[in-house]
Amino acid sequence: MAERKIPAPEPNPETKQFWDNCAAGKFTVGKCNDTGKLYWYPRALSPFTLSDNTELVEVSGKGTIYTYSVMRRSPEMYCIAYVTLDEGTTMMTNIVDCDFDSIKVGQKVKLVFKPTDGGPPVPCFTPA
Repeated sequence: MAERKIPAPEPNPETKQFWDNCAAGKFTVGKCNDTGKLYWYPRALSPFTLSDNTELVEVSGKGTIYTYSVMRRSPEMYCIAYVTLDEGTTMMTNIVDCDFDSIKVGQKVKLVFKPTDGGPPVPCFTPA
C-alpha cells in the first residue's frame, strides 16, 4: 500500500515556535513553569493553571505505546496511537515505518520526523 501523505500543519502565532523547532529537528513539548508539569499539545496557556507562564522544552523523543488503532483502507494504511513519552506526558501521534501487525501496547518507540505536503515535518514514532 502507498505511504500515507501527511497534510501540512497550519502554524499560528501560538504554535509557530513549535513548528519552527520541528523544522530544525528539535522535538519540544509545553512546560507549565508554575507546576513543572509537561503537556501536549503545544499552546501558550497551561492546561493545569491557565497561566501563560509556559515554555517549550526539548524532550528525548522516546516513549511507550499506550494504545493504538490501525486504519486499513485502500489505498493507504496507517496507525494512530497514544504514546506516553519517557518524560511523562501522553500524545496522539502516528506510528510509521514498521509492520503494523507487529505493533503492541507497551512497545518502546522513538521519534522520527515525517515530511508533510508543503509544510514543516511532523513528529511521528517508530519502534525502538
